[in-house]
Amino acid sequence: MKSKNRYWLLVAALLIPITFAGAHPAQRLGDRDDESASRQRIASDFAKAILVAKDNYAGTVDLNKATKSSILGMLHTLDPHSNYFDPKEWEKVQQDQRSRYSGIGSTIAQRNEKVFIMSPFDGTPAHRGGIRYGDQIVEINGESTETWSSIQVSNKLIGPEGTSVTVKVMRLGSSTPVEFKFVREAVRLDSVTNYYMAGNGVGYINFDRGFNFTSYDEIRTALAELKSQGMSSLILDLRGNPGGLLDQAIDVASEFLPRGQVIVSVKGRTEYTEPNVYKSIGTDPATVPLVILINRNTASASEIVAGAIQDHGRGLIVGETSFGKGLVQRIFQLPFNTGLTLTTARYYTPYGRSLQRDYSSGSLYDYYTRHDATETEAQPSASPNNRNLESPLALASPTPHPHTGPAVKTAAGRVFYGGGGITPDIEVREPINTPARLRIAEAAFHFTRQLAAGQVPGLESYRVEKVQYGKNPKATDFPITDRVVEAFREFAHSHPDFQVTAAQIEEELEFAKLRLRQEIITAAFSNDAGARVLLDNDAQILRALEALPDAKRLAESVRSGAFLG
Repeated sequence: MKSKNRYWLLVAALLIPITFAGAHPAQRLGDRDDESASRQRIASDFAKAILVAKDNYAGTVDLNKATKSSILGMLHTLDPHSNYFDPKEWEKVQQDQRSRYSGIGSTIAQRNEKVFIMSPFDGTPAHRGGIRYGDQIVEINGESTETWSSIQVSNKLIGPEGTSVTVKVMRLGSSTPVEFKFVREAVRLDSVTNYYMAGNGVGYINFDRGFNFTSYDEIRTALAELKSQGMSSLILDLRGNPGGLLDQAIDVASEFLPRGQVIVSVKGRTEYTEPNVYKSIGTDPATVPLVILINRNTASASEIVAGAIQDHGRGLIVGETSFGKGLVQRIFQLPFNTGLTLTTARYYTPYGRSLQRDYSSGSLYDYYTRHDATETEAQPSASPNNRNLESPLALASPTPHPHTGPAVKTAAGRVFYGGGGITPDIEVREPINTPARLRIAEAAFHFTRQLAAGQVPGLESYRVEKVQYGKNPKATDFPITDRVVEAFREFAHSHPDFQVTAAQIEEELEFAKLRLRQEIITAAFSNDAGARVLLDNDAQILRALEALPDAKRLAESVRSGAFLG
């Protein structure tokens, strides 16, 4: 569906700011005859308050900051998702909407309070210029980055297309900083970050960057290519997907649901006083068995897709309970290149569930960092016994959790609850990152930085001169041998600041090998290839693979109508 009115479904402040689009009439502030006077009084009171502070406060008043805080304070009394964007944030909004940004084209990460290059993107200025994995960014346009965070570095690397930026890096093997001069270019920011055949006819699509203008086309391309490679079942990974354009979510869901099936309904105070029902427009939807992966950072538009699939019994949902955002925002252009988003409606799954979590406490911190009571407990294993369904013909309903809405009976007679996100059909929690594991991962990066630079004695063959894009790493490519592990132990021993002991490495040996493998594959074959190393050992993906036969039988039973009341 290509609606002219584009809505954004947002969960703010997760990892990357999310945006929305549209326009909407102003809310009435009183009776029509008094509306103008009310607006003038509010504007006058606000201006007077700001000027009193400016003229009488003991310190200096930053008027821009004060104005922004005032607007945000007002919006956050309404709900957690109405938001305001200053000029710099508004520019980021435009970039996210276009599924692109202007910069040098590289992923960066903060390690041990320093910022490093992880992987340049293929064909970008960073790639052509020779930036490498492990290069430490020490200076941008003559400014030292000594105390900068990765966000501060990113903000300096991003800029108007066609402008130049000078970057100095410390590279292992070089006694002085290496200088690069780049001209910023448009860099694609795809919604689909990875897709491939995982073996045995199983296709995998990692769709974690939000629903932007190109999302539907990206999904169609991925599905077509996987189908050409013999895909007979699919895992769609929506973990960490923060949401985005409503029409893109509808189009993506239409790729899996028969034409005419309800995907979502939207109801608001003004424009949608009566629910606006959106139905699948799929003319040739994919019929392969489907499992969708979600976690607690799966939100908004991604919850719409997962909720539609779950309500109709088209596939199974594996992972953790999703974020729980059922509010719709529209964007208002404000003067001076700023904007605000305002909640104007709620959305509901095909069978009428509202997924919105309670936010009546008014605490944004509690809302965004909430933890279920059981989250600190030991994580369940990936064994087939730990599941909340016995078979597709006798599906157990997910257990309701606190503050959920009323029970809703859906396809195949299953019962779900609204008010707290999407509860997965099969719950598999992500492994806990213990302090020891976090320290091992940190040390693994710094060790691999030396390894990829050819500076580990006896392992010079692991040196990486340049990234090889588009290659599917083999087990024989940069294997993590006993010699590599021993060299890592020696590195940890000689760098006590990482606080990684030999006993910890031994206890977490498989994890250490996995992180070493992920780092060297990132250095050699790009960030996407490194991410796949982790995915191939992901407990939630392993469970999703086990669930595919059940997903197939569930979809077949629903199509046959055997369980419909």
